[in-house]
Amino acid sequence: MPLTRAQKATGPEAGETVPPVVDLVLGASACCLACVFTNPLEVVKTRLQLQGELQAQGTYPRPYRGFMASVAAVARADGLWGLQKGLAAGLLYQGLMNSVRFYCYSLACQAGLTQQPGGTVVAGAVAGALGAFVGSPAYLIKTQLQAQTVAEMAVGHQHNHQTLLGALETIWRQQGLVGLWQGVGGAVPRVMVGSAAQLATFTSAKAWVQEQQWLPADSWLVALAGGMISSIAVVVVMTPFDVASTRLYNQPVDRAGRGQLYGGLTNCMVKIWRQEGPLALYKGLGPAYLRLGPHTILSMLFWDELRKLAGRAQHQGT
Repeated sequence: MPLTRAQKATGPEAGETVPPVVDLVLGASACCLACVFTNPLEVVKTRLQLQGELQAQGTYPRPYRGFMASVAAVARADGLWGLQKGLAAGLLYQGLMNSVRFYCYSLACQAGLTQQPGGTVVAGAVAGALGAFVGSPAYLIKTQLQAQTVAEMAVGHQHNHQTLLGALETIWRQQGLVGLWQGVGGAVPRVMVGSAAQLATFTSAKAWVQEQQWLPADSWLVALAGGMISSIAVVVVMTPFDVASTRLYNQPVDRAGRGQLYGGLTNCMVKIWRQEGPLALYKGLGPAYLRLGPHTILSMLFWDELRKLAGRAQHQGT
């Protein structure tokens, strides 16, 4: 199998070469490692994004106010382990979504598509869309588990799942196979824009940092700096889609599997804008950055370093 090559600024490896199937394993592993550290921030972000959803029905519970206060509120209501709610589903999602995403992106690099103008953006978007579709059932369950809490702290619909497998069984029994992809219409655009921003800006930022020669070219700090720059772009473009996606995944559905609050991504965004104001599309921005920022930084750093190790091991083996 030909190897992925990215010696130019548009490639992700900074000179290291690994087969796409290795990228599948390394990309999934890197993002799962990052998920362990950032899942508590995801729990807080999910709760903040669901606040205000019932405003149109005349109720407007607001038990979460500010990031640190929300962390404390989750810990009081659900215990310290409550900050890791949905971790198993989150790891499953990261593994499924990112194995597909990094594999497809690596194939695009191998084919030379990322060397074309705008190639990294297109490849990142397509790879992200495919990954989002595959991982959507896990994200659905993760969101619903993270939203669950005691009655006085509840925001959004409460699905009352007990475990990951229990949630899968319940959704399958009540809504069929299609029910596991509830909300996928919001997830695919969310991951498309996030993936395109992440992969394109990471490779460009990393190349720019290397050109400035502020750091040794083979230092892990280069990938860290690239991930930090990339994280800002990811959060800015992704947060409105993330808010809408959270609402779509968590909303109750009727017996036909139709959402009872939103008709789709566009309808959800319009309702949020009209009922809660345009800034509501950036609800939980602080926690969103504190979650997406470190997740982008850590996943890109872990991916880059793991690829270096794999490339060197491959070179020594040959």
